[in-house]
Amino acid sequence: MQEEIKKVLDEEVRPMLSMHGGDVELVEVTDDGIVKVRLTGGCASCPAAQITLISVVEKAIKSKVPGVKKVEAV
Repeated sequence: MQEEIKKVLDEEVRPMLSMHGGDVELVEVTDDGIVKVRLTGGCASCPAAQITLISVVEKAIKSKVPGVKKVEAV
């Protein structure tokens, strides 16, 4: 599952975030389907970071990787 998530982040999420000066780092994937990520760069201090996490990062991962229940920022 972790490799699939990395692929989604690399191919779908990072290009969009980089246009806004941000990035995302995969921190952990738990056994119960929780993906923990860290938003970095411009995304780390952005007021819309929580919206980005849900509408971009979580949506992309959940649409491509079965078994992911939630994406959380750490």
